[in-house]
Amino acid sequence: MRAIAGHVPLLATTRGTLVECVHYGTISVCGPDGGVLHAVGDVRALNFTRSALKPLQALPFIEDNGPGRFGFGSHEVALMCASHSGEAVHVRIVRHMLARIGARETDLQCGCHAPLYFSATSTPVPARVRFGAVHHNCSGKHAGFLAYCRLHGHPLADYLGPESALQVRIRNTVQQFAGASAIESGIDGCSAPNFAMPLAQLAQAYARLAAGQGAALQALRFAMMRHPDLVSGTARTDLALARTGAGDWIAKSGADGVQAIGVRSRNLGIAVRIADGNARALHAVTVEVLHQIGLLAKPADSALARYFRPTLTNYRGLTVGALQPLFELAGTGQR
Repeated sequence: MRAIAGHVPLLATTRGTLVECVHYGTISVCGPDGGVLHAVGDVRALNFTRSALKPLQALPFIEDNGPGRFGFGSHEVALMCASHSGEAVHVRIVRHMLARIGARETDLQCGCHAPLYFSATSTPVPARVRFGAVHHNCSGKHAGFLAYCRLHGHPLADYLGPESALQVRIRNTVQQFAGASAIESGIDGCSAPNFAMPLAQLAQAYARLAAGQGAALQALRFAMMRHPDLVSGTARTDLALARTGAGDWIAKSGADGVQAIGVRSRNLGIAVRIADGNARALHAVTVEVLHQIGLLAKPADSALARYFRPTLTNYRGLTVGALQPLFELAGTGQR
């Protein structure tokens, strides 16, 4: 096993007067040229990008005018970048994508899980309801993969193979676009290849996505900013982030403690990684970063209020502790 990345304490949870838990992680804020504006922890250590990678995985299809070939608009592009909630609108668009390319639901190799809508809204999963691959949060990405294969005449059966034409193209695109001299590969929860890169490169990639230079990046930026409800879903954090940004922020989380944000007006990208994958810590740290760099002056008045230095309550509603940030962002002077 390789050396563990140099994560540092970012957030403490207290109970009474004592610190009960400490969440370690890394924060990187970069410009599109890769200049590190703020850094906490080792921003050069490799971290898997998980679903924050999805816009870059969609980029080859967009670059090759796949949307024009199949009549896809911004709704379909947004679903390619999504970790969607399996709501009716999400499933309908994925099925439309499959129909347009002449593929079937059984061609999707992402697996199946209950829609994220239920956990996000604390709604019980209905009994005796069967869900399929189209309900998987990554089904839009996989439909985009299949569309790329149709566009170029590649077989559908091996579209997830690391050595397939599609995945080799994606790897090369990711490495070039993110400016990462070294990336490592692994298999994501949806069975697609995923890549680990320095957190500074993930932040740089999102700064470039938000800047949207060129037709392909403009299409990705427009879709993600125009349709955050498709990229995410009801009561989800990415939706709250995008709406708080009011058309200025691209927000995309990834499993196990990854959050990436691109800010168009400030020409910067933000990447956060929580080492233990704790979602509660990730959201609190992300909002704290936005506050400290001046993007969220009044967190309590925003859709992100519940994530800003929240108190902890028990099942009787009693306040028993709090989440407290352990970091202060300062310019690094690195360019």
